[in-house]
Amino acid sequence: MNWMMKQYSIKISLFFILTVFFLVNCQNKGKKSRVDQLPYYNEATFTPLWLNKDNETIENLHRISPFQLINQEGDTITEKNFEGKIYVTDFFFTSCPGICPKMTNNMKLLQDEFLNDEEVLLLSHSVTPEKDSVSVLKHYAQNKDIFTHKWHLVTGEQKEIYKLGRHDYFVEEDLGLKKEDDEFLHTENFVLIDKNRHIRGIYNGLNKASINQLIADIKTLKKEK
Repeated sequence: MNWMMKQYSIKISLFFILTVFFLVNCQNKGKKSRVDQLPYYNEATFTPLWLNKDNETIENLHRISPFQLINQEGDTITEKNFEGKIYVTDFFFTSCPGICPKMTNNMKLLQDEFLNDEEVLLLSHSVTPEKDSVSVLKHYAQNKDIFTHKWHLVTGEQKEIYKLGRHDYFVEEDLGLKKEDDEFLHTENFVLIDKNRHIRGIYNGLNKASINQLIADIKTLKKEK
């Protein structure tokens, strides 16, 4: 009887060990597949396109349009400032009492993580550019310990900023929201852009787990040649 119980105990232990091994192995495979490649996003539904980097169709995918805005130092900022760079973008306003402070804090996590990484930049657009002048943005940047070499806070023509948000970055469209061009733009989304101005990810800027995933995805994107 004791012999049978020992055999049963051994079998249970082996089953437990194999189960744990299988689960850990599956998780590692999942993590590995996650860091191998990021999808492309070509339109507002954010349906992922899993394309090999040598796929010729990538050249015809949606890209962020050329733009011209002014940052917190009064410098003109265009798409050329982001050539050969990975960047994360969002839309905010300095007087926002709701979601913006938390978004700024989470964007700052990205700043701190990639502070000395020249490949990675951050870009925050004011959705109230008539109020967020250069001096207001500079004061905000100073209060939030924002470094200009890493993170541009930009103002400019409202029409251009709203067009970028809705028609280039699709920051509201993924929620199924259809607004007129001059309706107030307000969203917690962060968007990840690659070195060729393609959209490679969208993230909830209020969620720490989403920010951690964004950090991991930036590191994945850095491995692309």
